[in-house]
Amino acid sequence: MGRKIRSIRVEAIVLRHRDMGEADKILIVYSREKGKLSVMAKGVRKLHSRKAGHVETFTRVVLQIAKGKNLYILTQAEAQDNYENLRTNLELFGYASYAGELLDKFTYDEGEGQVITYRLIRETLERLNRGDDPSLVLRYFEMHLLDMMGFKPELQYCVVSGDEIKPEDQYFSTERGGVVSPGRQVGVEVVTPIKMDTLRYMRHFQRSKYEAVTRAQIEPQIMREFEMVMQGYITHILERSLNTPGFLRKVRRKK
Repeated sequence: MGRKIRSIRVEAIVLRHRDMGEADKILIVYSREKGKLSVMAKGVRKLHSRKAGHVETFTRVVLQIAKGKNLYILTQAEAQDNYENLRTNLELFGYASYAGELLDKFTYDEGEGQVITYRLIRETLERLNRGDDPSLVLRYFEMHLLDMMGFKPELQYCVVSGDEIKPEDQYFSTERGGVVSPGRQVGVEVVTPIKMDTLRYMRHFQRSKYEAVTRAQIEPQIMREFEMVMQGYITHILERSLNTPGFLRKVRRKK
């Protein structure tokens, strides 16, 4: 007798997909129960496929999947939320793509499922879809994803001396993953100047719930510096640049 194929039911967000053969797709999803999964969706590109509308990128969906030899095989799909605004607004789609790419790069297939990580990506898409400020949404997402993945930046103490940070402009070291006090940056590999106001907001995003973050009134130049520091740190950790920031810059220039 052949080995029985085990079937499981998961709730997931579709992060991306790629075509396979003439009619199939491989879905990359992040599930509440089992983390990131690669799922073969057979025949989903056929004109009359019933599953096609349920597994588009950034759909929250309940999947019934069976464990195949190399991949999970999709047997049923039921969309729970399509996040319609993300599909019709190119800039919003770009912001969602950035969050999805970041989660994709920081996780491995069938790693241990983390409900808190699943909740973070789901709530991020919900916030973008309803029109929240994308800068606030993405900086909050970055900060808390880094914490969940074990890369929480040190913002309270100098990563060189260990001393508590004084209320003055500082430096940030991507190599050491945190703030470097003035006078301690000599000899440190690469440091980026960071204003104290920016550092205060970064701390606020790191320790606060999202609702508290949305009440912050942040000047544009502070938010730009915040974004620059985070992008530099993330690029260093991943040892590569992400694709979506470049796409977003092109979309913004066309506005």
